[in-house]
Amino acid sequence: MNYLQYYPVDVVNGEGTRCTLFVAGCTHACRGCYNQASWRFDAGLPFDEAMEQRIINDLLDTRIRRQGLSLSGGDPLHPCNVTALLPFVRKVKTLCPGKDIWLWTGYTLANLTPDQRALVDYIDVLIDGKFDQTQADKTLQWRGSRNQVIYYLKG
Repeated sequence: MNYLQYYPVDVVNGEGTRCTLFVAGCTHACRGCYNQASWRFDAGLPFDEAMEQRIINDLLDTRIRRQGLSLSGGDPLHPCNVTALLPFVRKVKTLCPGKDIWLWTGYTLANLTPDQRALVDYIDVLIDGKFDQTQADKTLQWRGSRNQVIYYLKG
């Protein structure tokens, strides 16, 4: 899996101060997508153990109180990305107790595959659904169009 961008301090993509990882690769091709550069799976840099450790270290750094990790993209639930992210989110939940994980996906919760569901089991907040330009609404919090749903899965 590749990633496009990593923000060690982010206050836009989820509640509180967070670490945010934008993964590469998406096949939804939503019309009006603000991040079309994220569609290519070969874009960005390889997501390796060094990057995993950097994120975990940032989550554990007490100088900045981070609430958790946000995963966006691209699409973190694309099958090519699930393989790399599942062991990573398990590691985050084990090594960073109390940190929540938010995830944005174009897939819908009702139609996830077993592999995607396995990853979602570790997610605290899921925002699902393809961006729909005809339902775009800049006043919405955490989502870009009215068809997208926010699920608070834990807590």
